[in-house]
Amino acid sequence: MSVLRRLSALVQGRQTAAPDTTVLIVGAGSTGLALAQGLKKAGIPYIVVEKNESLHAQPRDWNMGMHWGAESLQALLPPSKWARLQSVQVDPSTPTPDTDAINFLNGQTGDLMTSIPANKFYRLRRRKLRSLLAEDLTIRYSHKIESITYSPDGKHAIAHFTNNNTIKASLIVGADGARSAVRSHLLGPELGSVRTLPYSATFVQARYSAEQALFLRKFHPLYLASINPANLFAFFGLHDIPDPAKPETWTFFFYISWPCSLEEQVQTAHWTDAQRLQQGKDFSKHFTEPWKSAYEWLPDDQKVWYMNLTDFDPGAEGHRWDTHDGRVTLAGDAAHAMTYQRGQGLNHSITDAGRLAAAIKDFVKEKRRRADAVAQYEEEMIARGGGEVRMSSTNTEMVHDWSKVQESPIMKSGMTKVQDIKKQQA
Repeated sequence: MSVLRRLSALVQGRQTAAPDTTVLIVGAGSTGLALAQGLKKAGIPYIVVEKNESLHAQPRDWNMGMHWGAESLQALLPPSKWARLQSVQVDPSTPTPDTDAINFLNGQTGDLMTSIPANKFYRLRRRKLRSLLAEDLTIRYSHKIESITYSPDGKHAIAHFTNNNTIKASLIVGADGARSAVRSHLLGPELGSVRTLPYSATFVQARYSAEQALFLRKFHPLYLASINPANLFAFFGLHDIPDPAKPETWTFFFYISWPCSLEEQVQTAHWTDAQRLQQGKDFSKHFTEPWKSAYEWLPDDQKVWYMNLTDFDPGAEGHRWDTHDGRVTLAGDAAHAMTYQRGQGLNHSITDAGRLAAAIKDFVKEKRRRADAVAQYEEEMIARGGGEVRMSSTNTEMVHDWSKVQESPIMKSGMTKVQDIKKQQA
């Protein structure tokens, strides 16, 4: 036997040997960590890999709303961790009420446009949520995925990383965010990319004097949204309250989004923080409080965070990937990246984790074939998540067009999940 053939046989032998783990989760975001917690709770072997060198290697942080998705998270977590969810809220000192509402104001007049009911609406800091979900998990950092291969016997998938390591698993789950490398592997770099939309936003996280902070918070203790006749959308809320008695320590989180053509996005791609900040301050002149003062009081060297809005619809033509007999799948933003003006992203991502954990339990316990379990998970996830991608993108378009605002999904259906809206319309 030639040296080449011996090497080939050796590689194939390694590929068909026992896996390193049952489930390899690519990405230590909220989705991947929640799934890992569910697998750990069920006693199913897993490994989480993360491309960065630590959990919080990236300094950027934001907060997210969780409402109907809370049921799935509770099922995934051990009771001791679920009991600590309050500690990862933007304001741990303010208990989450059983019933609440998000107020949407006319951005120019301050008049109430609608008040959207929200039962058990959690406002969670992403960094703190990830820290809670990462506790007691096996996570391998500095593992950037390069490619995936599949064993000839149909049993395993092998993840290859840029650090020359490999991990073999019965199932690889791409939970690596909106710009998923796993999705790019499955669909190719063109079909696997997010779609850039003609809208942009600039985010701010800022502290103020005690007097200013108290003024800004009086409009709502946690969060407030606004739709402006100038075709602008805005959000304002708290991000962190380390000491409720010291308003000067509070961090506020807010943004203004606007229609921005793809050409303009290219032309302004080089803009500095100072230019983005000035643009935000110019937009804020169209707004009433609290946006008016929040922007006016920002120093000239305030750091900002600009982004174009994007989406990825798993139900779109050409977006159906091959699971290789149930050996690879996607979850969270990797499967369905969506815009955020309807506040659905985290809820769908956590629901993915819950449903996928249940599917994995089924094939591990041999209740169903792996391929069948993964296919059933994907069928529900693609219909649910893809439907929300389309509805959220439609909503983003309509809340940035004053002539269409009243017909937008957020105004007509609030934050009701898309499948429930369809049932109501049937």
